[in-house]
Amino acid sequence: MEMITYADFEKVEIRVGRVVQAEPFPEARKPSIKVWVDFGAGLGVRKTSAQVAVHYTPESLVGKQVMGVVNFPPRQIGPFMSEFLMLGVPDEKGAVVLLAPDLPVPAGGRMF
Repeated sequence: MEMITYADFEKVEIRVGRVVQAEPFPEARKPSIKVWVDFGAGLGVRKTSAQVAVHYTPESLVGKQVMGVVNFPPRQIGPFMSEFLMLGVPDEKGAVVLLAPDLPVPAGGRMF
């Protein structure tokens, strides 16, 4: 494991947002969902593609709070431009389980 400094950690903008729209992404190589998340004032709505179709449907994501890295440069995922990285961890079979606060919090809150 490579050690980093606290200054390195401070550079990563991990914020909470609420899913406002989600739809299937059939063009993706692995089962994925297109997701739009509102990160609140200053950041607004950003979109991403997430390989979360094992545990989530587009309908189950709408309204859910999620965590995301918002200061990576945009990345082209096939025909879709991803504007942030939604965070998750693998379950026992490797499928993504999303990270989220366990209580409601204001959109845009930064992880510390």
